[in-house]
Amino acid sequence: MPGDSDLVARRMSCFQRVSNFLASIERQKSLNAFLSVYDKEALDAAALVDEKIAQGKAGKLAGLTIGIKDVFAYKNHRLQAASKILQNYSAPYNSTVVERLLKEDAIIIGSQNCDEFAMGSSNENSAFGPCLNPFNHECVPGGSSGGSAAAVSADMCDISIGSDTGGSVRQPAAFCGIYGLKPTYSRISRYGLTAYASSFDCVGILGKSIESMAKTLEVISGADEFDSTVSRRAVPSFAAGDLTKKYKIAYFKNQLNSPVVQTEINDQMLAFIEDAKRHGHLAEGVEFSYDDYILPAYYILATAEASSNLSRFDGVRYGYRASEFSDLTSFYKKSRSQAFGKEVQRRILLGTFVLSASYYDAYYKQAQRVRRLIRNQVKDVFKKYDLILQPATPTTAFKLNEHTADPLEMYAADLFSVLANVAGIPALSTPAGKDKKGLPIGLQFLADDFQEETLLNFSRILDAIKKN
Repeated sequence: MPGDSDLVARRMSCFQRVSNFLASIERQKSLNAFLSVYDKEALDAAALVDEKIAQGKAGKLAGLTIGIKDVFAYKNHRLQAASKILQNYSAPYNSTVVERLLKEDAIIIGSQNCDEFAMGSSNENSAFGPCLNPFNHECVPGGSSGGSAAAVSADMCDISIGSDTGGSVRQPAAFCGIYGLKPTYSRISRYGLTAYASSFDCVGILGKSIESMAKTLEVISGADEFDSTVSRRAVPSFAAGDLTKKYKIAYFKNQLNSPVVQTEINDQMLAFIEDAKRHGHLAEGVEFSYDDYILPAYYILATAEASSNLSRFDGVRYGYRASEFSDLTSFYKKSRSQAFGKEVQRRILLGTFVLSASYYDAYYKQAQRVRRLIRNQVKDVFKKYDLILQPATPTTAFKLNEHTADPLEMYAADLFSVLANVAGIPALSTPAGKDKKGLPIGLQFLADDFQEETLLNFSRILDAIKKN
């Protein structure tokens, strides 16, 4: 499948590219990456973009073919968050992200499978069945943006737009051998994104091309009158880069040779550190005091916010509703218990528990304090270093149903990805070879607030190193 540079050179029309992507989706539909495919609509849009290109009036993303995770509002298209409770619901408006993509002539080809309400690390929680990993159909693609990662990896679209609450873009990107970017919290408007945990949720980008991701980030970032939490700072040119720049990189000493990290991933970490030093970058180990508290703090706070956010889905106004009930209370109970999946129910219950009067101070309040300590220490690291290196995941992609019986095993898949969300900083997962089974390995880099430029530029430098 030709990259978007072919579009610029006009060696292939947008219409032909979209036709090729649609053929790829059809050929690989067993992966279950897409929940809806907008075939006719995408082809009509491609023909229109071809006309605009010919007239010299095309937008910044002209012809870039994009899939969107099934958590974004796209007017008059189904939005179900991979859940039965939003059965047959159609969005009445466009999310800000979708609006900005369309305005710059990107072509949206379909909505992509994910864990229900973006809660999961394997895409096995979808009400529409699991997505499969393109490298091994017996393995998961990661989650919650599993369909988004699988679609890019399997050449079904150029770019996917996902959401990252605790690693939901970076973890599947690592499992599927592509790039996954989680920007700084507030860099991109969340208007029209179905909320899971509002102080963690970020719009993320998955792709094979850093340049395409940089252009996409530039278009969808920035102030938005519909989101009071979004940053109003000016959006830089993410496409610019300096391949000669040298960086200072920190890694956490306790994460090297850790027994929870797969051997091949650890080997790639060590190899990268040596490569970085050989090419003139500084790479040093540092201590991090709160490593053991990141994952517990995340799950306490994220589930608390989920309990609050998901209370709106009650079966009264839209979506699924129970057919048999005795009174209003039983209607609520039956509608929610029948339509929410087990993992979503588990997180709602856990969140409700930690917010209850008896446990609020002991859990929720303490977790907020821990979150502040974690962010403060991360900020201290960035006083000396430009980047933090971590594994993107403890292991490569695991087998379907391998961890479904034990929620704690599944939550452990987020061990390294949640730090960026807890601290609110940007992070990027980058492909780093394969393990002995041929499954992709991902490493991730974290940067200081609003330093997406650093992440993207360093990824370009890594690409240059790999080619030499």
